[in-house]
Amino acid sequence: MNKIITDVAIIGAGHNGLVAAVFLARHGLEVTVLEEKAMIGGAARTEYLFPKAPQLATSSGAYLLGVMQPELIAKLKAKFKLIRRNPHYFLPTTGHRYLLFGSDVSAMREQFLKFFSEGDWRANDALTREIGKIRDDLAPSWLEEPLSLENTAERYIRPSLRETFINLVTCPVEHYLARFGFESELLMAMYAVTDGFSGLNGSFGTPSSGMNFLVHNMCRLPCSDGTWMIAEGGMGSITREIARLATEAGARILTEVGVEKIMTSCGQVAGLLLKDGREIEAQVVISNADPFRMRSLVGAEKFPKEFNAKLDNFKRTGTTFKVNLALDRLPTFKCLPENRGQHNATIHLLPQEKDVINHIRKGFEKVRAGELADFPTIEWYIHTQADPTLQDDRRRHNSAFFVQWVPYELKDKSWEDEEERYVKHLFGIADQFAPGFSQSVVDVFTLTPKKIEQHFGISYGHIHHVDNTYGFDQRMPYATPIAGLYSCSAGCHPAGSVIGSAGHNSAMRVIKDLRVRP
Repeated sequence: MNKIITDVAIIGAGHNGLVAAVFLARHGLEVTVLEEKAMIGGAARTEYLFPKAPQLATSSGAYLLGVMQPELIAKLKAKFKLIRRNPHYFLPTTGHRYLLFGSDVSAMREQFLKFFSEGDWRANDALTREIGKIRDDLAPSWLEEPLSLENTAERYIRPSLRETFINLVTCPVEHYLARFGFESELLMAMYAVTDGFSGLNGSFGTPSSGMNFLVHNMCRLPCSDGTWMIAEGGMGSITREIARLATEAGARILTEVGVEKIMTSCGQVAGLLLKDGREIEAQVVISNADPFRMRSLVGAEKFPKEFNAKLDNFKRTGTTFKVNLALDRLPTFKCLPENRGQHNATIHLLPQEKDVINHIRKGFEKVRAGELADFPTIEWYIHTQADPTLQDDRRRHNSAFFVQWVPYELKDKSWEDEEERYVKHLFGIADQFAPGFSQSVVDVFTLTPKKIEQHFGISYGHIHHVDNTYGFDQRMPYATPIAGLYSCSAGCHPAGSVIGSAGHNSAMRVIKDLRVRP
């Protein structure tokens, strides 16, 4: 079989790998991207998953674009249509109370005063203003090499907020939220769950969960007003566009090509051995695979013990359960029967308990013990009303439950035995808020943490590769101890999510190290 010779080989056609390919190819390097799946995009892709609704499209993994920086989009010269969700949050209850978070400030205030309190309204306003200042200060660091926390604060954060920033990213998220004086535990829980705990193997009391909260509040997309947006055509439209730009710049993207081994010689990368027996000779290898998978392709014995210890310290199992759904109609909510745009929003289903925070905390402890929580926190969303291009010819709707948390492995049981029962249990929870919802479900495609691992090729089913409690220079380095071997995975700075900064920054590091001019 013929040997492939290239300047740069990139393992994985996820969004970061594709971003890296764009910039490296534009600098005149010969770039080859190798994707083991038939479809590019990694966890950011649009799929047709439902046998009973085969024309209904859905974003199977990542489902919103929020924290890709507008400066990166401009630098890529990428063109994709983003849809503003307005309202963007919907907090229903099983009673008469609800909140719609959107651009109608007067309606929001009226709901706060009617269903919660003046103090909650003031707290929400103060939180929004302060996190916006920190977001704007920190943003330039996301397209630069990471610094230490202290140096990041010194270089990027205005002096009046430096101490606040450091406390935010090192403490449990509830410590930060408590500063604003929320009177409702339900609101505190909503903010903690959706931004502080999303994708995290942690709960209330977890140090640095405030870092995850900040990451999820870094949205600066044009016309978004800080809210995450729907990509028209699903998340696959994002990665398809970046792939188009990479190909246009001269990169080759090969699908259904698996990598068996990253070959090294005398502490330097030599190329790749493919699963079909072919070899790739490359000066540089960039891994878009998660850090653990990258290490397994090289062999742990090839790395220094300090580096292996760093990776071992990162290891967390995924706790996200994604339940993709096909619906024949939109749900009708008990607290808000009329359609006021709530179906476009992220819908927060939280335990209806007076001590909701303690209830959530106990649920996580149950999951840590290998058991399923009775009422896990659920982010529920439906994108087909805002983006009808995803609907099928019968106008059916895609939907999903993003369930936080479930165990990677169940104690004394198996997911095969429990999955169907637990999905029905989750439907029962949704029925409490939207009676009759269960009857609208046409089909289901589930992704337990183990199925996330299998479907997307992410070790341990961790959607962020590395917990977002790790920040700045504590994350996976772009340049590994093996010369010529780099990482651009979601485990790198700045964080795990569909951001693209790791792809850009890794590419810039390679260009710097190779002393390449455009």
